[in-house]
Amino acid sequence: MFVLNPLPPAIAPDDLDLLVQAEPAVIGHFRFTGFMDIGIRAHFQDRRIAGTAITVRMPGMDGSIVHYAIGQARAGDVLVIDRCGDRAIASLGGAVAYAARCAGVAGIIVDGAVTDLGELREYGVPVWSRGVSAVTVKTLGLGGEFCVPVSCGGVAVNPGDAVLADENGLLVMPRADIQASARRALQMQHDEKTTLARLRAGEKYPDIMGTTAVIQKAMEAR
Repeated sequence: MFVLNPLPPAIAPDDLDLLVQAEPAVIGHFRFTGFMDIGIRAHFQDRRIAGTAITVRMPGMDGSIVHYAIGQARAGDVLVIDRCGDRAIASLGGAVAYAARCAGVAGIIVDGAVTDLGELREYGVPVWSRGVSAVTVKTLGLGGEFCVPVSCGGVAVNPGDAVLADENGLLVMPRADIQASARRALQMQHDEKTTLARLRAGEKYPDIMGTTAVIQKAMEAR
């Protein structure tokens, strides 16, 4: 059976332009929910994306729902695919990646396998997955779900959520959290430049970070 819901409203471009400047690993200093598990890894280096989540639940070996999703996707959307636990069958390859490129898709995240790595890199749409497989889905018309709540990398993803991803990790958050999280991360990234300057000037890292005092206090309390 197919469940085909409408697309969520796209996140405002200004919010995405702000969010993509923030590093997931910096947000990880103060936010502890919404990060997908480390088993889902980037196939591209030095690429960061931010976009609107459009979700797919894709059981088994029927790839029809992914084809449908690519046909619906807008520029700036991030396709998030829940493979319902399947790790053996690649859910997409080069042709789907090329279609995603033509649609302006910002990225594709698969809680499962993909294929055609060379073509994926050639076509340039960043892809994250749990691995690679030469066994591929078929167009069978058996069913799937589009724009429903899904689970990806151990995280609940709702259509319309904000996605921020690079080679260090993947973060999903409600769009209402974009401004606060991004601005806090950008301030931390700016502050780090001051830390690097102090290191160049000869200061010791644990002194700058306050670690020396923390350890000293702990030792004195023994």
